[in-house]
Amino acid sequence: MSMTKGVDLAGYIRSIPDWPKKGILFRDITPLLADPKAFAAAVEALCAGFADAGIQYVAAVEARGFIFGAAAAAKLDAGFVPIRKKGKLPFKTESISYDLEYGTDTLQVHSDALSRGAKVLMVDDLLATGGTMVAACKLIEKIGGKIAGITFLVELGELAGRQKLRPYKISAVITY
Repeated sequence: MSMTKGVDLAGYIRSIPDWPKKGILFRDITPLLADPKAFAAAVEALCAGFADAGIQYVAAVEARGFIFGAAAAAKLDAGFVPIRKKGKLPFKTESISYDLEYGTDTLQVHSDALSRGAKVLMVDDLLATGGTMVAACKLIEKIGGKIAGITFLVELGELAGRQKLRPYKISAVITY
C-alpha cells in the first residue's frame, strides 16, 4: 500500500547499499520528509485504521519515531508520549532494558506520561527485527497503557520483526 492520496510513498524512500556497514541496505526516509505532500500522505497512511479507534496517546521511540509519532498524535487529536534512551528524561521514569544484536540498551518513559487504561498507538518509521518496539510496548504497558495498535512507515519483511509483535494489531505502509 505505498500509494496514498495519489502519492507513491515508496518512490520517496532512497535505498543506500552498504550503509552503515557492508551488507546492509539502508532505507533512507529523508526524501519523503523533505516533500510536504509525501510527508502528509505518509502520516495519513500511518493513521489509517486508527481514526475511530479512540486513541488517546501516540507513543514513539526517539529519534525518527518522534517525527511520525508527533505528527500522528496531532492528526488523531491525541497526546504524544516520547520514549527515550536512558538518562534523557528529567522527571520520574520507568525503564526497560532489552537485547540488541551486540549488547543491551535501555528505554525510559515518564511514569506519569499517560492515564491508566489509556489506548495507545505505537508509531515508528521502520520495523526491522522488532526488538526495540517489543521493549517500547512493554514499557507503555508497564505504566498502564493499553496498546491499541502499532504502525510503521516501512517494514523489512525478511527480518521477521512482525513475528515478535504478536498479538498486537500491526500495520505497515510500505513493505520490502
